[in-house]
Amino acid sequence: MQQILIVGSGFAGTWAALAAARAADLAGKTDQVGVTVISPEAALHMRPRLYEASLEGMAPALGPLLESVGVRHVAGAVTSIDAGARRVNVALSGGDSGTLAYDRLVLATGSQVATPALPGLAAHGFDVDQLASARALDAHLQRLVARPPSVARDTVVVIGGGFTGIETAAEMPARLRGILGPDSHCRVVLIEHAPVLGPELGDVPRPHIESALAICGVEIRTGTAVTAITADSVSLADGGQIAAATVIWTAGMRAHPLAATIGSGHDKLGRAATDGYLHALGSDGIFVCGDVARAAVDDAGNVAPMSCQHALSLGRVAGYNAAAELLGLPLHRYSQPKYVTCLDLGAWGALYTEGWDRQVFLTGADGKALKRQINTEWIYPPKPERGAVFAVANPDYVIVP
Repeated sequence: MQQILIVGSGFAGTWAALAAARAADLAGKTDQVGVTVISPEAALHMRPRLYEASLEGMAPALGPLLESVGVRHVAGAVTSIDAGARRVNVALSGGDSGTLAYDRLVLATGSQVATPALPGLAAHGFDVDQLASARALDAHLQRLVARPPSVARDTVVVIGGGFTGIETAAEMPARLRGILGPDSHCRVVLIEHAPVLGPELGDVPRPHIESALAICGVEIRTGTAVTAITADSVSLADGGQIAAATVIWTAGMRAHPLAATIGSGHDKLGRAATDGYLHALGSDGIFVCGDVARAAVDDAGNVAPMSCQHALSLGRVAGYNAAAELLGLPLHRYSQPKYVTCLDLGAWGALYTEGWDRQVFLTGADGKALKRQINTEWIYPPKPERGAVFAVANPDYVIVP
């Protein structure tokens, strides 16, 4: 039996596995191709939601879903890839290690927050990059109520004014008041080193974002950087200092280190370059998808950003193509020309845009309703029903408003 290994069970990895299983079923050759997912646990972490106050339901189980379509799960982490021998080395969750051979490999290990050697960041900083770190932040916030009131106790500094930083900051005033009391003097400061907030989000939505953050009670500081963090303060490059017992780092993402060990033509984010079918350039038998893939979404020069929206489609295409090559099916070219964003802005609502120039289509409560649907329905895995899964696991399937 030929083997397809999917490394990672995030959005891209989960859908790569389901799409590969669908392709084998489509060809009537489920007995000829085995699909295996390797990840620390059979769960899909809702990473786009980890800025939220409640962390319930943020790791839905994948075991029944994978079993329903005949996909095996191995609990562990791939430590290295031997592309020449077509095998991977795995540190198993039980403490042992081993190797697994493959005929096709799909790398879907995602990304991680980039943390520089900033004095005090490792000791005193928090992030919402992974479920464990989001839980650590929540535990810290819950402990604040036991401290005597002070400016530092009641202040949160969010570093990085990109998508995650904005959503985290917008949520924080209401979250703090929920913990410290409605009459507490909470302060939330969002710091962005660029001259403007959310430089990658463009000029069109910025006035809406700035207005929404002001209404939520978030202060914006642009054109400066953090130089040091202590247990109760943040020092800035412009000489300023902010008393704060809570500092959240959201500035920048990098592809998982395994991406650097395969392929060629990596970009500044560490992503492996792909062709139109998501083969890793320079590595036979390996596909890449999600945040480890530098993939063109159209013929206009746009490249898939690190986003759940793109991981879902990249995974479907990579998984299908990995199986298609083994089964003699035609390959599917990756294309995702429609680009949308839906930015949660706390009590103000949410902002929905379309196009790479991010034209605004929904704001406030209307945007919030769409964001709620995305976050609680669209990005969650389907029920473990084989027919229903295969109906939405094809490479053409894209969820957009």
